[in-house]
Amino acid sequence: MSYSPNLRNKYREEIIPSLQKEFGYHSVMQVPKLEKIVINQGVGRAVADKKLIEVAQEELTLITGQKAVQTISKRDISNFKLRRKMPIGVKVTLRRDRMYEFLERLIKVALPRIRDFKGVTAKLDGRGNYTLGITEQIIFPEIDIDKIHSIIGLEISFVTSAKTDEEGFALLKEFGIPFKQSNKR
Repeated sequence: MSYSPNLRNKYREEIIPSLQKEFGYHSVMQVPKLEKIVINQGVGRAVADKKLIEVAQEELTLITGQKAVQTISKRDISNFKLRRKMPIGVKVTLRRDRMYEFLERLIKVALPRIRDFKGVTAKLDGRGNYTLGITEQIIFPEIDIDKIHSIIGLEISFVTSAKTDEEGFALLKEFGIPFKQSNKR
């Protein structure tokens, strides 16, 4: 038998039937799914110090288990001393097994390490996708606190096949993302 991540199995066995029942889907193919997770880290200070980009790239590679790529600027912005094609950030796009493994580590290990954590805000983008901002990369156990160069935040975008925010929210909640309790419901 081949390996399959826990969250993929949970999606097949629990989440699909639950969402089918909640939204009245007739086919399994109508049920929204998590397509990819994009982790993005903007390193604006890299304009002055080129080593910051390499450090950020190594850290993001450690966190995700997949090689991070540098993002480059598209235009010149003189106010920020930014030239075209300068590296200004790093990103990783996770799909399939690595995506589910990262999501499980995020939910069960990293998010509970945030001090005074009460849940994440439930603001989706209007198309069923969600972006979570994290202020410190040190919440991930892969990062050695003694070796960090500087504290850099990162954004984690969850891209779903959901058509509406309501469907996307239900899918992500079923996966176990700890959304804050709102007063509306």
